Amino acid sequence: MAKRVAVIGAGVSGLSSIKCCLDEDLEPTCFERRDDIGGLWKFSETSKDGMTRAYRSLVTNICKEMSCYSDFPFREDYPNYVNHEKFWNYLQEFAEHFDLLKYIRFRTTVCSVTKRPDFSETGQWDVVTETEGKRDTEVFDAVMVCTGHFMNSHLPLESFPGICKFQGRILHSQEYRTPEGFEGKRILVIGLGNSGGDIAVELGRRAAQVLLSTRSGAWVIFRYTDGGYPVQMMTTRYRHFIAQILPSRVQNWIEARWLNKRFNHENYGLGLTKGKWKRIMNDELPTSILCGAVTMKTSVKEFTETSAVFDDGTVEENIDVVIFTTGYTPSFPFFEEPLKSLCTQKRFMYKFVFPSNLERATLAIIGFLSLKGSILTATELQARWTTRVFKGLCKIPPSQKLMAEFTKKEQLIKREAKEDVGKDKADYISYMDDLASHTGTKPNILLLFLRDPRLAWEVFFGPCTSYQYRLMGPGKWDGARNAILTQWDRTLKPLKTRFVPDSPKSASLSHYLKVWGVPVLLASLLLICKSSPFLKSVQGKP
Repeated sequence: MAKRVAVIGAGVSGLSSIKCCLDEDLEPTCFERRDDIGGLWKFSETSKDGMTRAYRSLVTNICKEMSCYSDFPFREDYPNYVNHEKFWNYLQEFAEHFDLLKYIRFRTTVCSVTKRPDFSETGQWDVVTETEGKRDTEVFDAVMVCTGHFMNSHLPLESFPGICKFQGRILHSQEYRTPEGFEGKRILVIGLGNSGGDIAVELGRRAAQVLLSTRSGAWVIFRYTDGGYPVQMMTTRYRHFIAQILPSRVQNWIEARWLNKRFNHENYGLGLTKGKWKRIMNDELPTSILCGAVTMKTSVKEFTETSAVFDDGTVEENIDVVIFTTGYTPSFPFFEEPLKSLCTQKRFMYKFVFPSNLERATLAIIGFLSLKGSILTATELQARWTTRVFKGLCKIPPSQKLMAEFTKKEQLIKREAKEDVGKDKADYISYMDDLASHTGTKPNILLLFLRDPRLAWEVFFGPCTSYQYRLMGPGKWDGARNAILTQWDRTLKPLKTRFVPDSPKSASLSHYLKVWGVPVLLASLLLICKSSPFLKSVQGKP
């Protein structure tokens, strides 16, 4: 009899979790409180239901080839960075292609998830749900929580003296949908993340003035890099390999120099405070600052009835609206304590997935991580690993060992002898390879160079797309090789919409690869072989 798995949420991670359950012959039942799939990507004009949704102008920060499910590429005619409507269409196409919709119960809220009395033996859970006022309780062998990061808005009003006296409008970015209604206003946006930058730029076209307050500053990354290619397509195993060799200070210096070549961040009021290293994706913020539509400000010291006083002593009068883009707080309201509190601490989660304190590994939190790359591709790999753990095909360390490690980390963090890794974004390739090594799906580069040099070349020197994790092992996809070899075709297809006869051609990427490819390949293989544990062990033998 197949194990029953409860999947909470039918967004990006929920859909992949349903599919991964089916791939492993598990029986999924997905509970979605909305009336459709897609989570925050399902746009709505209002925010009265309190649910986080995309604002109308939202465009993805990760290009399509780096943010698609590993066995379902985006259509080639889709732009490289898609708006919320096209992204939702992609999710719908994915769900229909793999026939996932029949496993979803819409308009159903999960009220509680509790361990059964015999949990230590069975690992089972009681799941209480409510649909149109009717409550129901079911028993599940495992639970996958796919509710994401954006459940509860973080509105730190207590950190801003005088905010209670402020007479203007106060809202969180969760409530923001469109720029209508903000015309002619003086607006203060607090917080410089991706949403803060987007909202400030958009309102700068309508408002009388937009002030953007930041405590730390940020490096601003454009969606395109040198040559006009999507910036994430430069995320390669070769670059990752070099980054593992270079000290972090050298890497930061190189990146800072490259980013300041576009524009000097300090001149634009975006310079980072000492000890901070923050990046946001925004193509228009520098131009908005240059044109005066957006003005950068330091942290807010206090508010009066109509003005804001900043840390540098400056005062901005006649503020009409304050928008907090201060992020979200994790929330798992359906759990009991202490599980509810412990699951909000990322360092408590083994590989950011499994709670450390459970005797049975039958609960997984999917998508609860910060990553320097696509969350979608990471959640899919998390789900692939999780379902194999549920099935007993993959093992994780016992809870006693995990709790001992967690307690030790917590003590070191309190003594400031160790950094809290849960606060930083995990490296994309390192994290993906780590998960893939547990499932046996990490690509073997050396073996690929022997068997299929053309494919190996693209895997090592080309973008590290999710298709790479379908080349071998459980869940192998026959279309993975072709998807990798044609990923640049799908990238360039939506750009080449105008044919220019007899246009001068600059040296192409393939030209440089032909010239420098062989020397770089030989040098890389030499470095890989030199660092190989197998070769070291062989060399060490008499």
